[in-house]
Amino acid sequence: MNRAIIAALLIAAPACAAPVEQGPPNVPEKSPAFAGQTRAEAVVSKTKLNVTELASGLNKPWGVAVLDGGFFLVSEKAAGRLTIVDTGGVKQVVTGTPATDTRNQGGMLGVANPGDGWIYWSYAEPRDGGNGTAVARGHLVGNQMRDVQVIFRQLPTLDATQHYGGRLVFPKDGTIIITLGERSILPGRMQAQKLDSLLGKIVRVNRDGSIPRDNPFVGKAGARPEIWSYGNRNVQGAALDAKGRLWEVEHGPQGGDELNLIGKGRDYGWPSITYGEEYSGKPISESATQAEGMEQPVYYWDPVIAPSGMLFYSGKAMPEYKGNILVGGLRSTALVRLVLKGDKVVGEERLLTDRKQRIRDVIEGPAGELYLLTDDVDGRLLKVTPAG
Repeated sequence: MNRAIIAALLIAAPACAAPVEQGPPNVPEKSPAFAGQTRAEAVVSKTKLNVTELASGLNKPWGVAVLDGGFFLVSEKAAGRLTIVDTGGVKQVVTGTPATDTRNQGGMLGVANPGDGWIYWSYAEPRDGGNGTAVARGHLVGNQMRDVQVIFRQLPTLDATQHYGGRLVFPKDGTIIITLGERSILPGRMQAQKLDSLLGKIVRVNRDGSIPRDNPFVGKAGARPEIWSYGNRNVQGAALDAKGRLWEVEHGPQGGDELNLIGKGRDYGWPSITYGEEYSGKPISESATQAEGMEQPVYYWDPVIAPSGMLFYSGKAMPEYKGNILVGGLRSTALVRLVLKGDKVVGEERLLTDRKQRIRDVIEGPAGELYLLTDDVDGRLLKVTPAG
């Protein structure tokens, strides 16, 4: 049976009520491991949304954090800089940050203000022999970054320009979760499941860059002690749920974007298992989707949404969304809403599709309002609130 027939059957006879309209899968011959793992039932919000444009002219913005006094700190990926933005759209470039490699997917990436007096950011760090994801912190004084410390470097260095990861998450235990990529090229991809490499990993360090004693591979010969999980492809969104557990969204290849609940020391399978395929249409790892000792995604998308940015919504301003996951969609040009029951996705909605904008990041403000970044050379900072 050819792919077109398989895809038509999948769309015509889904395992649940009709999913979000999204077109045929790239790899229809791959079947989910359990019911509801993909194409969950489409849901429709009762909440109407109001979108206000706070700033424009941002050069491929990637991450946003709220500062005191009604200001925002935005990373402009393509420009390799941090920029302070006020609610009137006035922008001021931050000085004193390290140089970045801005080629392709590189540049300035994640940014965070966790409230400990430091600003943290991730970036593509230029090095002899190539580059790699790095994380730094500093004190923001006016528009100057002072006392800058590089607290983490992804190794080994590769001469590549893709798949940097770069989201930063701050658990209550005083650590930092840093999401990474495997740099896309084959020499990097093949290290994603190797414990002596930081490519294709999620790592956990203390805020000064030291290693937490309870990391899963501390003291294990041949393993990097920073590693929290492995077998990840390119993680560009991560968040903690109400229980403090880490979830992430990662880019698949052609097909197979994933939502994962991350367990300490677990293997998430890339590139041994995947629900996607090469962009050429060729299979990856003999088309395997399951293997012993490797975790299944909670949910996957085929075709991809290209996820970037993620949060668990508190429900403060929009009670209907309480406990839902909100994900920025680049390819899908949507804010993707996932409804959970326990740890299973039971509903999906694509919000703000009328804007036809690639959404790179989504964060929640103190009153439950949302702030979004659009991915463009004329990128926008948007505020989302309930209408009326």
